[in-house]
Amino acid sequence: MTRKNQAQAQDISISSSEVAAFDEVVKLITDARQRAYQAVNAALVDLYWQVGKYISEKIEAAVWGEGVVEALALHIQRQHPNIQGFTRPNLFRMRQFYETYSADEKVSPLVRQLPWTHNLIVMMRSKYPEEREFYLRLCVSEQWTKRELERQINSARFERQVLSPPIVSPLVTQLHPAAETIFKDSYVVDFLALPEGHSERDLQRGLISDLKRFLLELGRDFCFVGEEYPIQVGGRDFRLDLLFFHRELQCLVAFELKVDEFQPEHLGKLSFYLEALDRDVKKDHENPSIGVLLCAGKDSEVVEYALSRTLSPALVAEYTMRLPDKELLQAKLHEFYELMQSNDPE
Repeated sequence: MTRKNQAQAQDISISSSEVAAFDEVVKLITDARQRAYQAVNAALVDLYWQVGKYISEKIEAAVWGEGVVEALALHIQRQHPNIQGFTRPNLFRMRQFYETYSADEKVSPLVRQLPWTHNLIVMMRSKYPEEREFYLRLCVSEQWTKRELERQINSARFERQVLSPPIVSPLVTQLHPAAETIFKDSYVVDFLALPEGHSERDLQRGLISDLKRFLLELGRDFCFVGEEYPIQVGGRDFRLDLLFFHRELQCLVAFELKVDEFQPEHLGKLSFYLEALDRDVKKDHENPSIGVLLCAGKDSEVVEYALSRTLSPALVAEYTMRLPDKELLQAKLHEFYELMQSNDPE
């Protein structure tokens, strides 16, 4: 196209109805590309599964020894140089991939929904079957990138979830049974660069300035509504720190920020905000709002006592700007599993 034709094309006016129609065409294209990518990925992972199965069965039947795998890799490299990726280490990973998931009917369908790189990360860095299933399911539901998956593993998401499940008020359990699997006991905000003596306003601004990463830490179904959300009760104006909406729970989620340790009296203000949201902001088809008190620290026993009698659907979580000691958490998790096994009557 000449410069003159390009200029003419740019001058063409497009109506709003045409823009909507054009967007539908673009959606058809992007959806088809996504389906094609998913189909190619599923076929590739299935190929690695089949290769791994073939090698595993040959070695299990003593037809092949370990050295044959190296010979197979060399044969592919020499005789079929256009076939890439089937090196000796990769062939052994395919075997491990098959042997890790072949007996698990719940998990094996999940691996075909994820890229090979994601599968390798989960397989190589998870110690327990429950841990692999945990990350595989979240990768599928949250659609994590490779980078985000690595961050979640580095932040010991599984260990924290098992060792420190969120403590919620009885009303949360009653109104939102799924909430305990959605919210966390602690949120890692290592992307914040705040000084030691930061204020609540500093924390709020930091979370808003990197809202995308905060939303990733919260979870996929959280949608941002606003900061300093205005609430008017009687003749007074109030400001809610952060307000979100959760698509699965179909409710507003209010975040009240505290830069010190949790105190029981903090719940009074949060309960007031939840009452105002449900009376004046919540839509008729939406469920009752949930409140999250996000603190710099907390005593779990104090939290449990404070939440046990509250009449509001609330929970208390803490934020940390440093990645937890993963090795320490893994050691505690190992002790936890050993204790469970020792208490198992079987």
